Amino acid sequence: MRSRKTSDKIILDQENLIPEPKSNQRRWRIAYTAIYFTRLLVSLSKKALESQTKILRSLPYVAIDVRDDKSLHENKLVSLINVDQRTLNDMIKEKNVESLKQLGGVIQVATILETDVKDGTREADAACRRDVFGANRFNKPPSKSFLSFVLEACKDTTIIILLVCAIMSLVFGIKQHGLKNGWYDGGSIIVAVVLVIAVSAISNFRQSKQFEKLSDESRDINVQVDESSMTGESDHVEVNGSENPFLLSGTKVTDGFGFMLVTSVGLTVAIVVLVVMMIRYFTGNTRDDNGQKEYFGSKTKVSDVLDSVVGIIAAAVTIVVVAIPEGLPLAVTITLAYSMKRMMKDNAMVRKLSACETMGSATIICTDKTGTLTLNQMKVTEFCLGKETIESNTEIESEIYHLLQEGVALNTTGTVNNSHANVVPEITGSPTEKAIISWAVMDLGMNINETKGNCEIIHVETFNSEKKRSGVLMRKNSEKAIHTHWKGAAEMILAMCSNYYVRNGEVRDLNEEEKKVQFGAIIQSMAAKKPKMHCFCPQKVVEENSQASEKLEENGMTFMGLVGLKDPCRVGVKTAVESCKNAGVNVKMITGDNMHTARAIAIECGILNPEQEMKNGAVVEGVQFRNYSPEERMAKIDNIQVMARSSPFDKLLMVQCLKEKGHVVAVTGDGTNDAPALKEADIGLSMGIQGTEVAKESSDIVILDDNFTSVVTVLRWGRCVYNNIQKFIQFQLTVNVAALVINFVAAVSSGKIPLTAVQLLWVNLIMDTLGALALATEQPTNDLMTRPPVGRSEPLITKIMWRNLLAQALYQVTILLTLQFKGKAIFGVDEEVKNTLIFNTFVLCQVFNEFNARKLEKINIFKGIYKNKLFLAIIGITIILQVLMVELLNKFASTERLNWQQWGACISIAVLTWPIGCLVKCIPVSCKRTQSH
Repeated sequence: MRSRKTSDKIILDQENLIPEPKSNQRRWRIAYTAIYFTRLLVSLSKKALESQTKILRSLPYVAIDVRDDKSLHENKLVSLINVDQRTLNDMIKEKNVESLKQLGGVIQVATILETDVKDGTREADAACRRDVFGANRFNKPPSKSFLSFVLEACKDTTIIILLVCAIMSLVFGIKQHGLKNGWYDGGSIIVAVVLVIAVSAISNFRQSKQFEKLSDESRDINVQVDESSMTGESDHVEVNGSENPFLLSGTKVTDGFGFMLVTSVGLTVAIVVLVVMMIRYFTGNTRDDNGQKEYFGSKTKVSDVLDSVVGIIAAAVTIVVVAIPEGLPLAVTITLAYSMKRMMKDNAMVRKLSACETMGSATIICTDKTGTLTLNQMKVTEFCLGKETIESNTEIESEIYHLLQEGVALNTTGTVNNSHANVVPEITGSPTEKAIISWAVMDLGMNINETKGNCEIIHVETFNSEKKRSGVLMRKNSEKAIHTHWKGAAEMILAMCSNYYVRNGEVRDLNEEEKKVQFGAIIQSMAAKKPKMHCFCPQKVVEENSQASEKLEENGMTFMGLVGLKDPCRVGVKTAVESCKNAGVNVKMITGDNMHTARAIAIECGILNPEQEMKNGAVVEGVQFRNYSPEERMAKIDNIQVMARSSPFDKLLMVQCLKEKGHVVAVTGDGTNDAPALKEADIGLSMGIQGTEVAKESSDIVILDDNFTSVVTVLRWGRCVYNNIQKFIQFQLTVNVAALVINFVAAVSSGKIPLTAVQLLWVNLIMDTLGALALATEQPTNDLMTRPPVGRSEPLITKIMWRNLLAQALYQVTILLTLQFKGKAIFGVDEEVKNTLIFNTFVLCQVFNEFNARKLEKINIFKGIYKNKLFLAIIGITIILQVLMVELLNKFASTERLNWQQWGACISIAVLTWPIGCLVKCIPVSCKRTQSH
C-alpha cells in the first residue's frame, strides 16, 4: 500500500492503483485518522502515568471501526468517555500549574479533548459532548409540594393551640348535639384556622430560615438587627448594652451574639380576657342564651366544663390572632409582587422584592452617563492632527496616515467583517471602538484587516478604568524595529508625550506650557461641543540584541491626533431629571469622561445648570474627590453634582459617604467594576442591554432598556408601593383596634364576646387577603412625584395615619358598643339577631372604610377609582361573601338572617364612615413631610 497526495489531502490507495470509490476512500481516511489518534493517546497516557498524573483511562485493547458518519460519532464518544474528568476538575479547582505542564500545556489538553484552540468545537459534536460531560447548566432543586408548606406552617405555636381547641370543640359539639349538628361549632374553626393562619405562618417560617427571630422584647446584647418588619427600613441597626440596648419582638438578628433580659412579652389583652372569662365562668356569673347559669359547681358535667373552657380559650386565642397584624407580611408581599409584575411592562425587572419599597424612599440617584443618559451610539465628529483640525484624509501626509492606520487597526478589540463586497462592513466592538473603526474605514478609507495581516503584535496592554488608555507593542513583518501605539483619554495620553506631529509629518518638541495652554484650549474647545475625546500617539523603538521588550514605554511619546466622539443624549432624559428634582431626589452623574465633557453633558441633561456650574465644588474629578480628607468629603458631598474621570473606587466611596450622611442612595451601573457600588447602594440598578452578568447579579433591579427615564419610572413605582403599604397598615390597624376594644369590653362586662371566633377570623381574612389585594392594586399617580422623599428617619406610621385610624376606630367602637348594650332594645330583637347586627355592621364598616384608605390625605376618596377595576371587583366579592355568611351560612358563622330594615340600618351606619373620614381630614396635623396622596 502506498499513499499519494491530492489537493493537500492524504488518500490511501490499493497496490493496483485503481481509483477507489468515494465511500471506500472515506473509510480509509477514517482508519488512518483513528490509527494516528490512537497512537497519540497511547503515548500521552504513558507520559501521564510516568508523571503520576492521569488524564486518560488505560484501555486493554484498541478497537478501530472503519464506518461512515455514524461510526465517527461513536468513535468520538468512546474517546471522550475515556477522559478522566476528575483529574481535570482537580487541576482547575486547585489551579495546579504543574499538573497542567505535565499534561503538555493548554494546547495538548485541547488536543486530548478534540477541541480546536481557535475554532472551538463543532456543532455536530455538541450532542456527543453533552452525553459524556453533561449539559452546562445548574440542576434545579426539587420543588416543594403544597402539603410540605402546610406541614411547616403547622409547626407554629398559635396554629397548634387553635387546632387543639378546634378538635376539642368538635368532639364536645358532636357529643352534645349529635353527629348531624355538632360539627358546626368546632369544624368551622378548623376551616378558618387552616385558611387564614397558614398563609402568614408560612411567611414567618421562611423568614426564620434565614435569621434567628426574636420572640420577646429584651436588652443587654451586642448584635446587628434587621428592624424592617417594624420600621420598614432595610438597614441593619446596631444594638448594644449602652447606646441602644433594646430589642423588639419580630425583629431578626443578622450578626453577632449576646444575652438578653426579657422585660415584657405582650399580648396582654388576650390574657386579661382569658382570666376574666374564666373567673366569671367558675364563679357562676356566666349565663347561656336562655339566661341559665352555665356552671353549678360539682353538679356540672365534666364534658360541659371542658366544652366551655375550650370555648373561652378559643376566644382568647382568636383575639390574639386578630389583634396581632400577622397579615402585614402577606400584604407587603402581595403589594410588592403585584407592583413587580406591572413594572416589567415599564422596562424594569425586579430581582429583589424589597427594592421596590426602598426605591420609594430614595433621596439620591447616582447615574452613569454612557448608555443611561446618552444613547451609547458614538460617532466621530472631529479630528485634530497636532494643533490643526483635519477635514479629509487628503490633508494627511502619507507617513502620518500609515501610523494612524496602525494605531487604529492594531490597538483595538473591534473587528471589521468584509465578507460581502457590496455591503457596508460589519463592525463589532465597544461603542467607542466601533465609532473609531467606522470613521477610519468609511471616512479615511483605511483597510484595517490588511494592516493587521502585515504586522505582528508583540504585547497588548488592555484598556482599564484606572489608566483610561490601551497600548500595543507591534512590528511590521518586513522590519526589525518595533513601535508602541497608545490610545486613550486626552489628558492621560497628552501627559505621556514630549513631542507632537504637524500636518507635513514633521515632529516638534512639546513643552509643559504648550500642553496646558495650547493643547488644553483645543481639548476644552472640543469638549464644549459635548464629545468624548480619544488621542493617538506612536513611538518607534529599536530592538536591542533582537529581543523585544514586552513593556510598553509610557514616556517620551509623540502626540499625533485627537478625535472627538459624540454620544447624543436620550430623548426625554432632561424631563426625567426634572421630575426627580420636583420629587426632591437629587441626581448626580458619575462618569469616566473628562471634566469638560462631563460638565457639558450634565448641563444638557439638566443635572447641572449654569448657576451651579459656577458654584465651587459642583464638578470634581475622581482623583480630587478621593484625595479629600474624610471631613472635607462629608462637607462637600452634597454640593457635588458631577464627578468626572472617576474610577470604580471613587463611585463606591461616593455611595458610602452619601449613606453615612443619611441619604437613601440608588446607583446605576453596567460594568463588572460597578459591582461594589451596586452592592453598597440601598438600591442597585443595572442595565439590561449593556450590563454585564456580574453587574446584574449585584443589582436589585435591572433596567431593561438602559434608559434613565425607566429609572424615574422605578422611583415612581417605589413611592406607589410605599404608599400602598401605608394604606393597608392604616386599614388593618383600624380593624384591629376596633375588634380588640369591642371584645375586651364585652368580655369583661358580660362574660360573652359578640364576635365569635369564626366571625373574627372572617374579618381577619377580609383585611389580610382581600383588603391587601385591593389596596395593593392602586396605580402610581402624578401626585407621588410632587412630594419630598421619605428618607431613612421618617416613621412608617405617620401622624396623618394615626389621625385617620383613631377617628374611624373611635366611631366603630362607639357604634358597636351601643349595639352591644342597647341593640336589643333599639331593634326589638333577641340576643342572636343582635350579635348578627354587630357582626354585619362591623364588616360593612371595614368595607366602606377601605374607600377611605385609598386616599390618606385627600378628601376626594373616589378620584381615579374607575381605573382600578380590581379594587371594585374585590369590594363586590367581599359584599357578596358577607351576604352569604349572614343569610345562608347561619350555622357555620353563628348568624341569624336579617330583614330589609335591619340590612338598611347596618348599611346606613357603615356609610357614615365616609363623611367622618372627610371631616377628620380637615383637622390639621403637623408633619414635616407629606407621606401620601
